[in-house]
Amino acid sequence: MPNALYIGLMSGTSTDGVDAVLADFSSPRQPELLGSISLPMPQRLRQEFLSLNIAGEDELVRAALAGNALAELYAQACLELLSQTGLRPGQINAIGAHGQTVRHNPSAGYTIQINSPALLAQRTGIPVIADFRSRDVAAGGQGAPLVPAFHHALFSGEQARAVLNLGGIANVTLLDASGGIRGFDTGPANVLLDLWIHAKKGQAYDAGGAWAETGLSNKALLEHLISSEPWFRLPPPKSTGRDLFNWAWLTQRLETFGAQAQKLGDHDIQATLQMLTASTVAQAIGEHAPDTRELIVCGGGAMNKGLMRDLQSLVQARVYPSSELNVPVQLVEALAFAWLAWAHNSRQAAGLPAVTGAGQATVLGCKYPA
Repeated sequence: MPNALYIGLMSGTSTDGVDAVLADFSSPRQPELLGSISLPMPQRLRQEFLSLNIAGEDELVRAALAGNALAELYAQACLELLSQTGLRPGQINAIGAHGQTVRHNPSAGYTIQINSPALLAQRTGIPVIADFRSRDVAAGGQGAPLVPAFHHALFSGEQARAVLNLGGIANVTLLDASGGIRGFDTGPANVLLDLWIHAKKGQAYDAGGAWAETGLSNKALLEHLISSEPWFRLPPPKSTGRDLFNWAWLTQRLETFGAQAQKLGDHDIQATLQMLTASTVAQAIGEHAPDTRELIVCGGGAMNKGLMRDLQSLVQARVYPSSELNVPVQLVEALAFAWLAWAHNSRQAAGLPAVTGAGQATVLGCKYPA
C-alpha cells in the first residue's frame, strides 16, 4: 500500500466548480496522479459565494451555511475519488482543502476562506488540512499565492521558467536557473472576462476565447483600465481577489472611460479584457524575470486559445500549457493542495518570504483529525 496518498481540493475565484485529485507523493517532486474528478458548483451556492465578496446582511450565518454546503460538495468529490480508485478512507493520509476565498486583505491582517473542514473530516473519515493562508498572514505575508513552493518542486529546471496560473485571478511563479523562486498575483485572469460575457450573453465563460476573437482590443481602453488602478503599480509581493476586481470595478472603469466606451461593441470590450490579462502578465514577467525562457500555463485560462495567443505575442518566451509536461491544466491547483497537505504533514515550510513577504518561512495549514 502506498504510504503517501493525499487528496487535493480546489474551488477557485472563478467559482465554477470543484476540482479534486488523489495523488501518491512517495516521490514529492514527481507525484503520481491516481484519480481526478471535477464537480460543478451548484448555482445557488455560487451566487452565495459571489454575494459574500461584498458586505451584506446576516453574513456570519450565510457564510457558515455556505461553508457546510461546500464541505458536502467536497465530501462528494472525495468519496467519488475513493470509489474511482478502489481505495479506503484509512489509506489516505489527508485531504488538502483550500475553501472559497471571499475576502482577502493581508495589509489589514486577515484573509477569509469559507470552509467547514471539521464537517469534511466527519463526512469522509479522512483527516483534513485547511486554513492554509492565515499562518503566512500572521507572519506579515500576503498569504498568497500559495502554490509557488509546489511549482518549484514540480516545474523547476536548468533554465529560467515561469509558471502562470489563470484562474479567476492570475498568479505567476518565477523560477530562475539557480533555484531562486518568487511569486505574486498579476491581476485579473478570467474573472472580468466571465463577468462580462455572462452579463452580455448569459454564458458562464468565453469558451476558447471565441467571442473575444470576433472583437478588437481597444488600446485606449486597455491603457485606461491599467492606469486607473493603483494596484497594478504596487511592487511584489502582492495579491488580490474578487473583492477588488469585480463587476463594480469594471462598470466604474467603463463609465469613467466616457463616451468612447459607448462606441465599442461588447465583443471589443471582451477582447480588451482578454488583452488586459495578457498585458499585465507580460509586464510582470518582463519587469521581474526578463530572462524567462519558458512560460508554463495552467488553470482554466490555459484552455482559452485566444488568451494563449495574446500571451505568446507579448511574452518573450515559449508559452505552453502544463499538459505538455503531463500535468492537466485544470488539475494543477488541486494537485498543489494535495502537495500542501503533504508538506504540512512533513513539516515542510511552504509559506516562502520571497513569495509572500512574510517575516519567516512557515508550515501552512491546520489539521482536523478524522
